[in-house]
This record gives sequence, structure tokens and C-alpha cells, in this order.
Amino acid sequence: MTGDAALDVTRLRAHYPALGDGRAWLDGAAGTQVPESVIEAVASTMRAGVANQGGVFPAARRADAVVDAARRAFAAFAGAPDPDGVILGPTATALLARLAAALEPTWGPGDEIVVTEADHEADVAPWARAAARAGATLRTARLRADGALPTDAVTALIGPRTRLVAVTAASNLTGARVDVAAVAAAARAVGALSVVDGVHHAAYTPVDVCALGADLYATSAHKWAGPHVAALVAADPAVVAAIDPPRPAGAPASGPARFEQGTNPFPALAGVVAAVEHWAGMLPGGDDPHAGQRAAAAHTAALGSRLWAGLGELAHVRRYGPDGGPDVRTPVAAFRVVGWTPSDTVAALDAAGVNAWAGYAYAWGAAGALGVRDDGGLVRLSPNHYSRAWEVDRALDVVSDLAHRAR
Repeated sequence: MTGDAALDVTRLRAHYPALGDGRAWLDGAAGTQVPESVIEAVASTMRAGVANQGGVFPAARRADAVVDAARRAFAAFAGAPDPDGVILGPTATALLARLAAALEPTWGPGDEIVVTEADHEADVAPWARAAARAGATLRTARLRADGALPTDAVTALIGPRTRLVAVTAASNLTGARVDVAAVAAAARAVGALSVVDGVHHAAYTPVDVCALGADLYATSAHKWAGPHVAALVAADPAVVAAIDPPRPAGAPASGPARFEQGTNPFPALAGVVAAVEHWAGMLPGGDDPHAGQRAAAAHTAALGSRLWAGLGELAHVRRYGPDGGPDVRTPVAAFRVVGWTPSDTVAALDAAGVNAWAGYAYAWGAAGALGVRDDGGLVRLSPNHYSRAWEVDRALDVVSDLAHRAR
């Protein structure tokens, strides 16, 4: 982060019309709000008119241009060198399911698929179902007691019969980070494909898929100020070219469009382009989305440390997830309040003007490993790039006061 200017959050917030309601928006791990430029990009695309792709008339050519620009935008945001390695889709969940359907026919008895307890179900369930149908063996890396996923818990399961390793870059429930580069390197060493769920990770981290070493990296724009549309991003387009997904007759036979079944959501894709431009301009005079990512990461790390430390000072609060700085965890804070259910806690936060979530956030394995799956899950607070210190302090005041309040 050296050499980057600090984020001017007051200037930044002025671009987000939803933030003027006076509430503390600490729900970013579930999705962010969008700036005016994204709203206008979506609306203007609809006003101008688009048709389906592949036609010769202007509305069809506009659709082609929007899709091409969206591939370039996702590639730029994720640090990928070639937009031909970008597969577009409605959600990361849908894209991972499509990928599993494409890879399943290449597996058989004796093959092994590695998943982890840290992951969102979107990066577990498709692989488990595909492995079962193919007769392959599913191997699951277990969490440590504090919610961390040690590197060797994953790499110890990787062997000569491993065909795919699916791992998160950061837990969407506890924020615990994973050493993706080490896991991807171990997968590559045995010729296995590595698939990384970066949906939570990308909101809080400068993304460089080449440095991560992942074969495919899933990201969803709604976690970083864009519309609800997602992508699988490969550092090398050859990875995408080597996979043959099931597709309707007459669908494209080559390139990432082979995975994109049906008509693309053109207005949302235009919004992705605007979102990446927003990140590029997050610093005055800036034109690099990664500079914006680095400045935002420094800002959210400071707020996350403030929140995590403040919760740690409250005797009636139990925090979940590994203790440590931004290299260990994202700014999300998962916790429970003694004597309060998670749903009652978020109701108290809501009454005080704080947006928060309760539950297990589809991190089924992690919730089970932490013992919270069947009794309400956890409370999750998550500052993001447009959050301010007063929002964190308001939430801490509410949680502190719960020690003295009856439900």
C-alpha cells in the first residue's frame, strides 16, 4: 500500500445515494450499495436499447460491445491479462454449478476432489454432487478450532489422484483468510485444477489472479459496488479453452461464451464496467482500479481492527474466527452475545440504525465446525470501503449496552 493516497471517504460517499439515510451500513459482506455512475450506466443502457448479440443492427452491436467491455472490466479488476479468460454469469453460485457440470464427465472412480469446511456452499455442494455422480472420492479439509483453515489441512489431502481443489480465499462467515497461492501451487504440482471462491475476498483485497496462482477465480460485482452479476476469471485463457461445458445446440463452440447459456444481462454488465471505472477513480486523478483497491483495503482494515478489538473488550461477547491483523482476516466480525440470540441481536442493532446480518451465510461447513449451525448462527458486522468510524462505534455501543438489557 506504500505510495498510495489515503481514501477520502467523505468524497467517496457522496457518490452513493443510498447512504444518505443516516444508518450505519455494516452489512457489506452480504453486498454493497452502488454509486450513481453504476446506476446511470444500467439505466442508460436500457434507455439506448439493446438486442441480443450477433446481429448487424445498432442495438445488437451495442450488446456485443457491452459484453466485450464487461469481460475487460472483470479482467482488469481481477488482474487477469486476457479478457478471453473471463466467463460471465448471473451469480458465482450459478457459474460454479455450470463448471462442475462441465468437469464431471472427466472424472471417474479413483479420482479425488478436495473441498474445505471454510467455503460457502456454492463452492462445496456442486463438487460434492458431481463427485458422487462420477464415483470420485470427496475429501474435506477441516477447520482449526478458531475457525482458521491451515494450509496443510488442504495440501495434505492433495495427491496424485486429485483432479480438482476448491477453496475459498477468505471465509464469508468469519473473514479468515486462506493461503491460496500455496494451495494452488500444490494443486498444480499434481496436475489438478484449482478453483477459488473470491467473492468475499475481492471486496477487501487487491486482486491479482496471476499472483494467487488460481486456475479459476470466482468474483461477484455486487460485493464491490456493482450490480448482481458475476464472473469466473482465469489467469490463462487456455484453462477455459480446455473445458467443454454442456450447452444447447447452436451455442458458441469456442471461447468463454460457451459457458454463458442464454441472453446476457446487458444493463448489469454495463454496470460492471462503471463499477470498475469507479474503483479506478477512487483516488483523485486515478485511473487504476488496483490503486483504489489498495486504498480501500487499508481503510477497511483499520475499521475492521477497531471493530474486532472493540468486541474483544466486551466480556459478554464471544468472537468467532482467528485473531490477527488484515493478513489473517478480512474486516468482517462474527460474534454472539451471551443471553441473546443472533436474530435478537441484529434486531437491537436495527432499532439503533445499524444494518447487520444473523445466520450462517451459507457457510454450512464452517457453521457446523464452529457449533453454531443449528441455533441461529452468528451475528456478522462488516465495514467496507464507504464505511466510517462512527458506524463501527455505534454498533459497538449497541452491543455493549446489551449486557444491561433484558430481551
